[in-house]
Amino acid sequence: MKKILSIIAGVAAVASFSACTKLDVPVESQYVKSNFPTTASDYNALLGTMYSNLSSSYAVNYWRMQELSTDEAIIPARDGNFDDGGQYRQLHYHSWTFDHPNVIGVWQWGFSGINTCNRLLSVVSTSPSSDATKKSAIAEIRAMRALYYYFMMDLYGNVPIITSFPVSTPPATQQRAKVFSFIESELKDVLQTLPSKTSNASTNTLQYGRPTKGMVFALLAKMYLNSEVYTGAARYQDVVSMCDSVQNNKNYSLDARYRDIFLPNNGPQINETIFAIPYDQQIPGNQFTRFGFFFYLAQAYGMNVNLSIAMSTTPEFYKRFNVPNDFRTKTWLVGPQYYPDGNGGFTNQPVYYPGTTTQVVITPDLVLVPGKPMDLGNTIASQAEGVRSIKYYPDPTIIQSTRLNGNDVPVFRLADVYLMKAEAELRGASVSTVNGEVQTPLLLVNKLRTRAGADAATSVDLQGLLDERARELSWEGWRRNDLIRFGQFEVEYKLPNDVLTMNKDLTRRLYPVPSTELKTNPNLVQNPGY
Repeated sequence: MKKILSIIAGVAAVASFSACTKLDVPVESQYVKSNFPTTASDYNALLGTMYSNLSSSYAVNYWRMQELSTDEAIIPARDGNFDDGGQYRQLHYHSWTFDHPNVIGVWQWGFSGINTCNRLLSVVSTSPSSDATKKSAIAEIRAMRALYYYFMMDLYGNVPIITSFPVSTPPATQQRAKVFSFIESELKDVLQTLPSKTSNASTNTLQYGRPTKGMVFALLAKMYLNSEVYTGAARYQDVVSMCDSVQNNKNYSLDARYRDIFLPNNGPQINETIFAIPYDQQIPGNQFTRFGFFFYLAQAYGMNVNLSIAMSTTPEFYKRFNVPNDFRTKTWLVGPQYYPDGNGGFTNQPVYYPGTTTQVVITPDLVLVPGKPMDLGNTIASQAEGVRSIKYYPDPTIIQSTRLNGNDVPVFRLADVYLMKAEAELRGASVSTVNGEVQTPLLLVNKLRTRAGADAATSVDLQGLLDERARELSWEGWRRNDLIRFGQFEVEYKLPNDVLTMNKDLTRRLYPVPSTELKTNPNLVQNPGY
């Protein structure tokens, strides 16, 4: 399917906009009555741009805004290298401004996707055909537009709602609660038209990476779980209802091996994937190996490319991986390094630094150079500071010219559904019964621990649930979302010799409207605190 989506993206007929305020682009279309989309293949080719736009930044810049602003991921400088104008430490210390490159770029990415969806709707809605294929395409586009809007609402809060193409007047800022209601309404309206996951492998392959009923249920569950943050009103019973709706489709199930979910050859065969973004050498955007692996291990893992030494997790976050026998701990590289065994584990053969008999040893602590802001120095020892992630297992087909991964990146999966339901129940929702099983928070958590080979929990509270989310969903783009909901986004973890301090103002729970958008659209209102 990732190859299919790559082809779709390549032949998509019309270019998309880059931001919601670029309103002077002439309206052009190559579609006339004789070549409007009529077949499923026509519609697939037409819709490709909304998927290629999604993949382009989701696993890089969008991911960085959600993860580098938390304890889950960090890109420290190395004697000035990887500082990149201070943009990563600004995310770490919550000191970003309205001209931060990610603040600007992700806003443009999100609204480019929204405008692309609006353009596609303008084409499809005027198609002369009136069959089920057209209706299905409209529902697919609206569901994707709702997903883009969720990302924008979560990051920026108060954003414009744009549903027309072209845009005749500069759109005005809308309150976050109104954006929430718009997304909710859109998802509910298209729900019955979208397909369900089936037991047919061929059908699921065609649906993979595209909206389904399961994706709508999971996205609504995520919205309701954070409803108190987004709107001021708690909706935990609705979370349970949406999670039950996912689980009522028995074609979703936990995969036997945690490792398989994230391998380079993952795809529609993964049973618990609800919605994922496909990647390969033709679908750019996944660079976890390039930035999050460790350069000196590349050859041992079968790669002959130049990789970064920069990105790791923080010592405080890694301390949560403390459950005996938990396979999820093996998704991190720490301590003496050994050759992989090709099955997600390791051999007894040490990995040495090139031309030496010194074994590579990765240490968890990040000790900054005195007087330098978030800089570890660039010695061999300091390069090895910071626990590295191999959750998205290094792709041996990675090539120097692109350094891209083929691992598809899950957005929603069944494990998250279990944890969302468990949290909602802990926060007061009624305990759910699915297929005759009373699904208490403890039972749901232990389903995931059992799959990971970890010792079962004997009890679970909200803090324990947050820690379980950290173990299960690390580097999947939800940490900022979780910490804000738990009131812990402002918790500071000081690094040794740190000369900087986190900005703990609660206004940092929203990113600012970018400077570029404020300059071109007088109807936008800046978020408080900026």
